[in-house]
Amino acid sequence: MNMYQMLEKTVAQYPDTLFLVREGITYTGFIDLVRKRAAALHAAGVERGHIVGILSHNIPQFPITLFAIWYLGGTALLLDTNLTPFEYDNMMTSTDCHTVCAEKSFFYKTDKFKFFDIEHKDGKANPDLAPVPLESLDVATMSFTSGSTGTPKIVPLTHFNLVECANSLDDMHQWFGAGDIMYGFLPMYHIFGFAVELIATVHFGAGVLLQPTVNPKEIMEDFKKFRPQVIPAVPRLFEVIRNRIIDTIKSQHKWWLASIVLKYGKTLEKIGLGFLVRKVQKPILEIFGGRARVLIAGGAATKPEVETFYERLGLNFIQGYGLTETVGPICISKPVKKRIPFAFGAPTTNNDCEIRDVNEDGVGVLWLRGHQVFGGYLNNPDTNAVVFDERGFFNTGDMVTMDKNGELHFAGRKKQVIVLDSGKNVYPDELEALFMTIPGVKNVAVFEHKVKDKTVAYGVFSVDKDMTLENLSAAVAAANKRVASYKWVTHFAMTTDDLPTTSTQKIRHHIVRQNLIDGQYPIRKE
Repeated sequence: MNMYQMLEKTVAQYPDTLFLVREGITYTGFIDLVRKRAAALHAAGVERGHIVGILSHNIPQFPITLFAIWYLGGTALLLDTNLTPFEYDNMMTSTDCHTVCAEKSFFYKTDKFKFFDIEHKDGKANPDLAPVPLESLDVATMSFTSGSTGTPKIVPLTHFNLVECANSLDDMHQWFGAGDIMYGFLPMYHIFGFAVELIATVHFGAGVLLQPTVNPKEIMEDFKKFRPQVIPAVPRLFEVIRNRIIDTIKSQHKWWLASIVLKYGKTLEKIGLGFLVRKVQKPILEIFGGRARVLIAGGAATKPEVETFYERLGLNFIQGYGLTETVGPICISKPVKKRIPFAFGAPTTNNDCEIRDVNEDGVGVLWLRGHQVFGGYLNNPDTNAVVFDERGFFNTGDMVTMDKNGELHFAGRKKQVIVLDSGKNVYPDELEALFMTIPGVKNVAVFEHKVKDKTVAYGVFSVDKDMTLENLSAAVAAANKRVASYKWVTHFAMTTDDLPTTSTQKIRHHIVRQNLIDGQYPIRKE
């Protein structure tokens, strides 16, 4: 089965169920729109085997265009909406993409590809145009995981990978089913949003409530009006909502009672005071619309106190773990069983893992294999030879432990990927290559660091003796403008000393960071 066939199957099962909830579009109505968009794209020159970019916020035309590309036998290139024209041009060249379906606000003058207005009003479907019979191993999507300005790492995912992700999500059937509403403000170009808001909803015959902005006021209004059952988000948003709830209760001078009731809720229920627990829980749950059943956290680690807060409200709080290379959630925690807190679960159906190079603390590197694991980076045999072993296991580069229930706990990142509080990933290699073009910079290390309790991409620059902090600041600011704003390095230190490196001249990031903490780089811009 390919993804378009999965949609056809769902349409046959749930023809009158709402898919695009805000717009009131049923599955039958949705597939009609897909066929019309397929006719428009075909008239614009899109054919089988073409790579077609999607550059859009969470608007209805995103999934309509996505399935239309698959209808025509193409591959969808999922593009981050936060990048620059310089980056998009490089991405189009790297993937041989000649058409990008985008909102007009993203249009710019370029000779690398042509834009197609994603909000274009389509005409009629073409009765002579049939869906291309794609094979399960044909590439469905491509995504960049790093290197949009340098050597790229491009993840091709097949229809088999995506459909098997859908099948593995049957592990969630007790919380999510046909007719339920999934809240959809996570960007669909990101694998987390793509997996839960598109793959999961179509698989279960559920609806998705698309929200193109991350405006807390609009989100709260949506909760009240549409009352979604399933809410996925990055941990930071769940933390913000929790803090607002607590602040509101404190302003009413009721937190002392609420905190006690929530903390001892299970005990109070056992002694017949469950009504008191529900009295405290009900007004808080109404903030989510009153029907929320499960919260899904992914993209970054969740603080223990945040998970505990929601579980005490009686909500199922699921931790997911995954990568673009695994179609997102390949591990899911299972709150229906007694588990050690803050686990992100175990591999889903048809996927398995090994923990290798375990140290004395039980921490080792997570390797994954299964139906959701991609087949290798596009045109990157050297990297593929390193990250895959002879048995098909993929090295995630993440450090984990396993508890007595067989569930995994995140222990840190062996790779140097920086995960911001928003859940966005920043790749030091890309930024270091960018900053090395600055005259007078001998070497640079970029790593994850805390500044005023906020996770940032921090840089330490080794520079020539005549470099000044003022000149370096101006050069770094200019370089930042070549990448998305969330990647910007605005906090850095400067030294004329050489940075510590390995015998192969690779920077020892952990030592540089410790040197920074120890005050060895006193010339700083904070």
